[in-house]
Amino acid sequence: MISKDVKVIAFDADDTLWINEYHYRKAEERFGKLMERYTTSEEANDILLRREKMNLPLLGYGSKPFIISLIESGIEISRGTLTNDQILELIQIGKETIGQPMELIPEVTDVLEYLSGRYPLILATKGDLKEQESKIERSGLEKYFSHIEIMSEKNRESYLKIIKRHNILPENFLMIGNSFKSDILPVLEIGGNAIYIPSEIIWAHEVTEEIEHPRLKRAERLSVSLFNRNN
Repeated sequence: MISKDVKVIAFDADDTLWINEYHYRKAEERFGKLMERYTTSEEANDILLRREKMNLPLLGYGSKPFIISLIESGIEISRGTLTNDQILELIQIGKETIGQPMELIPEVTDVLEYLSGRYPLILATKGDLKEQESKIERSGLEKYFSHIEIMSEKNRESYLKIIKRHNILPENFLMIGNSFKSDILPVLEIGGNAIYIPSEIIWAHEVTEEIEHPRLKRAERLSVSLFNRNN
């Protein structure tokens, strides 16, 4: 059941509304396999993760920074001996995370249909503008949202801007997402409400310590029953 104070509900996009991280995991597996001529696949992916974290402040999130990190990691692992064909293969591995067929999380449409007639809904995502816009359009879910926010980072300041833009108080805001670090913790810290629905696969950069909180609800999956007043 939703708190009576809630006036606006926001949803994360990737791995809350549709499958996303799975495609990156498959790309990481291909990268690790390609790098086995130089090191173990585990070590290769550790280096890739480190490179991605280093690039985040400058390049942000999405497939394009991922491609750059793949190439830089491959050069580092091979000590600069990658061939042109190997570099092209790394680029292709990264490109295949873009434009994948959209696979919605089960019951997403039912939930959005149910809530959109009761609350203003916001889609609050982060990443590359063009890439996220494409996913939103191809998902067919845009019609359910009164407002779409594509942020470079999800932190307290970003959520406070959303709250100010909609002329509400933090306690009037509910965020639903799969990343405790990006979707849940910052919202709780500013006085908002959150529903945490962990995904089966999560990027290591998004892993953080989870806490209990009176304004936090945990759920195994997204379903209409989460929002039923009799629940």
